Amino acid sequence: MDSVTASPATEAPRRRWWRPRWPSGMRLRMAVSVTAVLVLLLVAQGLALVVLYEDLEDEFIESTLNAQMNHSMALTRQLGRLTGPQTPQMDLFLVRPGEPLPPGLDARMAALPVGNHEVFDAGREYHVAVRQVDADRLVLRYDESEHLRRLATVATALLLGTTLLIALVFVLVHAIAARLTGGLEDLARRVADAGDTRALADMPLDGELRAVAQALDTARSRQAAALERERLFNANLSHELRTPLAGIRSDAEMLSAEPALPERARRRAARIVSGTDRITELASSLLLLAREARPATREPVALRACVESVWARLADSVAQAPPPLQVEIAEAAWIETDPTLLALLVRNLLENAWRHGGAGPVRVGWDGVTLTVEDDGPGFGPGDPLRWFEPFAQGGRGAGHGLGLALVRHIAASCGWRVRAWNRQPAGAAVAIDLVTPALR
Repeated sequence: MDSVTASPATEAPRRRWWRPRWPSGMRLRMAVSVTAVLVLLLVAQGLALVVLYEDLEDEFIESTLNAQMNHSMALTRQLGRLTGPQTPQMDLFLVRPGEPLPPGLDARMAALPVGNHEVFDAGREYHVAVRQVDADRLVLRYDESEHLRRLATVATALLLGTTLLIALVFVLVHAIAARLTGGLEDLARRVADAGDTRALADMPLDGELRAVAQALDTARSRQAAALERERLFNANLSHELRTPLAGIRSDAEMLSAEPALPERARRRAARIVSGTDRITELASSLLLLAREARPATREPVALRACVESVWARLADSVAQAPPPLQVEIAEAAWIETDPTLLALLVRNLLENAWRHGGAGPVRVGWDGVTLTVEDDGPGFGPGDPLRWFEPFAQGGRGAGHGLGLALVRHIAASCGWRVRAWNRQPAGAAVAIDLVTPALR
């Protein structure tokens, strides 16, 4: 597992405003999508049913008004007196010329022409039938309040039924999606588990997922073979370079020790020694990256003494004058770890700060958990600082073979430590190593 993470100051890419924010999880998205489609269909169906019910009710009211009016007119002629309907929703009025309007009849309704009408009065809706009998007029009024109550009852029943159906569909689709995606989640867990080397295609999977598992097994095999070839190449190359480099360095040292050698040739011999040391260092770094750098031993290490000792050896190996070193570590700070790996990690951090820092001091701090190395140089530049922890990453950060920070990450991952990196403000770079198991004395 990669132990390098970005600093909190590193900004994540901004989400584009037109990109929808879907719920997380495939099963939840499936359930929400199917339920949303169902809601649209049920709402459309419910509206259609309500409209159809209202049209049927209007037709029923119209037919009832006509039938009741014909019946009342026949009874009135037969009995010689006004005979109204027996239903509480209907009222029959007789309007005679020159006489006052019957109680309860609105003048607007009395003045309606012969035929059937819909009238709104005082917030209520009425169906009104008007007929002419000789000089008199018959007005039959139907109150729609009962009809509206039935319509509200039907709409409420539809709403409750639709809500229950939507909830049931959501639960069922979510359960079905969980069943379908369960194999995919199991496959993802197996792929993420670096310690599980079993074939993925051996899992009980459906046909489509089995094809994906077989493709992943093939990709795993190719990746493992490529990594193994790379490790062997790096190990063999670094091993084969050591012997001739040692001979070249020895000859150059002997040549530079000759008293009669001109000063110009002596400087060239010194450059040869420095170049061979640099190639040897590169070969050692490649060999360490090719191997699994597991801690060989664990013992108490004085952290301040380790930093100062590494800095002194680094200053002796470089011709130029070192920048100032500020060590903010207590004398009593100790850590239980592999001293060789810790010294190599500290050396690469200090050398990186020395090479790429400015004229200001290199600062090393320790808060009991985190070792921090800071410089006043140009920093990591724009973009992700973690790109400098890849092998041979150099770019605009100057000289070097590009393996220092890669070794830092490699050692930290082997020891279970976490590496963070960020640009300091207003200038400079900072690398922090979170040591997981510190032991202070």
